[in-house]
Amino acid sequence: MAVRTTRSARSALVAWTGALAAAAVASTALVSPARAVPAGEDGRTGHRATQRALDAAVEEGVPGAMARVRDRDGGWTGAAGVADLTTGRARLPQDRYRVGSLTKTFVATVLLQLSAEGRIGLDDTVDAWLPGVVRGNGHDGRTVTVRQLLNHTSGIYNYTADQEFRQKVAGDGFFEHRYDTWRPQRLVALAMSHRPDFTPGASWNYSNTNYLLAGMIVEKVTGRSYATEIERRILRPLRLRATSVPGTDARMPRPSGRAYSTLLDPDPAAALHDVTEINPTVAGASGAMISNSADLQRFYGALLTGELLPERQLKEMMTTVPLGAQLPGYGYGLGLMRQKLPCGTEIWGHSGSIRGSASVAATTADGAHSLTFTFNSDAAGDTAKVVEAEFCG
Repeated sequence: MAVRTTRSARSALVAWTGALAAAAVASTALVSPARAVPAGEDGRTGHRATQRALDAAVEEGVPGAMARVRDRDGGWTGAAGVADLTTGRARLPQDRYRVGSLTKTFVATVLLQLSAEGRIGLDDTVDAWLPGVVRGNGHDGRTVTVRQLLNHTSGIYNYTADQEFRQKVAGDGFFEHRYDTWRPQRLVALAMSHRPDFTPGASWNYSNTNYLLAGMIVEKVTGRSYATEIERRILRPLRLRATSVPGTDARMPRPSGRAYSTLLDPDPAAALHDVTEINPTVAGASGAMISNSADLQRFYGALLTGELLPERQLKEMMTTVPLGAQLPGYGYGLGLMRQKLPCGTEIWGHSGSIRGSASVAATTADGAHSLTFTFNSDAAGDTAKVVEAEFCG
């Protein structure tokens, strides 16, 4: 299928490509000097380029950065900056953090497992499972498939692009609305109040609404919430004890640091705000999960090596659509992204950005070399530099 990339495609890939959702760079005045761990947990020094990229992120305004690597030589962890600007505590390898859109890979995996069980078809229409939900202003769930939700070719409007909503949950209204509970039906209705981006299948555009709908379909098929299905199908079998779908709980489990944001302020010298506590229903099945780096590496490694999906469904997941001339070398599958780096290495994974947190999980297709890392800010730093430093060195 020929896919045309819309002008917002680059902004949709912000965390993966390194241009974070809030493009402004936060002031470094509040940031303590970097606390580098150049040798990692095992005393080796083979990841100096990755450590330098973490240090650079802190110099650019990220309060704290932390990475974990697994390769044929073993494991390595590195950190820079601090987890908490008030106490000065360093970032720890076991820290948990909000993973944002990495949640999408978990949701897609559940739907592909249901497909393997014959309980749903990837080419079923959305309306077959959620009658009348995708309707209005040109949207029509009778013409959109489950597959198009998962690979972002549905054309359905991205609810987080609504400017009034953005200001309410990520800008001036954040502190008033941070504990609000958002039902997915309400957020989908917000998307339906806008025109679709394009005719289903005609292009590609990242839309968080797609995965709210995917989560609703999981519940319709199974009779259980997407959170329950992720827990019983993925978290328990893989023993991912640091990973959770927090529901309406705004708190972070321990151990964890703090999360910081400029709240959409474009001023490079804008103050950082502590935004650690947030009701994650604002993201729901598109980005509510919490995890740590070790669990994420275990999950993506298990996924790509066939522990979670039969061969046919894994092939479906890794069948990508191109993102267009603006982003050569990128492809998006079913909740999984492919990127060919400048050095020629091909990696698979996803990125995530939610208020105060940016994270990336990337691995080679054979699972032999993987990287997970996180910044505790959504307003500074270049994640692309960390990815290229590790895989291209």
